[in-house]
Amino acid sequence: MLCGQAVIAIWNGIAEGGRAEFYAWHVIEHMPERLSIPGFLRGRRYRAVDGGTHPEFFTLYELQSFEVASSQDYLDRLNAPTPWTKKATAAFRDTSRGLARVLMSTGPGPGGALATLRFAVASGQEPAAQSGLSDVMRDIARLPMVTGAHLALADADASGVKTAESKGRQDIQSPPGWFVLIEACTADALEEPIRRVTGSNLVSRPDVGRYVHEYSRLKTDGSVG
Repeated sequence: MLCGQAVIAIWNGIAEGGRAEFYAWHVIEHMPERLSIPGFLRGRRYRAVDGGTHPEFFTLYELQSFEVASSQDYLDRLNAPTPWTKKATAAFRDTSRGLARVLMSTGPGPGGALATLRFAVASGQEPAAQSGLSDVMRDIARLPMVTGAHLALADADASGVKTAESKGRQDIQSPPGWFVLIEACTADALEEPIRRVTGSNLVSRPDVGRYVHEYSRLKTDGSVG
């Protein structure tokens, strides 16, 4: 299961010339900075492996509650980006960032492979989608080699708040709405869960990304969770 009741989910590409800078900044400064904020429980970064049209990187921050995403501590960081943050994010491409409530989370723990599925739900079908897809998550979590199945819904207003960190950036796209995260031991084990989600009549226009885990961090140095 995910830590906490909310997540910040970030999909981003990177310009070729900015990749080395991104890796150094993300590990040395950015994740430690974010995980020092009260209510941030764990951060994880993944890299795409399927050559699709989705962004190359996916980062997930797990929060104690949704209120952490709008807390003054977090906003203070967003409104005072470091010089290294400004330099690294200048190379970002196709960024989508969602501050989301976790509607359903099940499974024994993180897996080395991850599928992200962003999709739309027809107007008026939101309660049915939450109920029906929660059942799908439970079924998926019983599949061999699947370690986690999570359903989340981003808050458009909270996700779209303008800060000093996002000011002037041309890479930022619309935030996600509904999304599912599937964790498994291997990339091959993601395929059946993906079919079950995309085959649901509750899911419209799914965007599927397949990723492998690169880095995790908890609150302290050397703690990965």
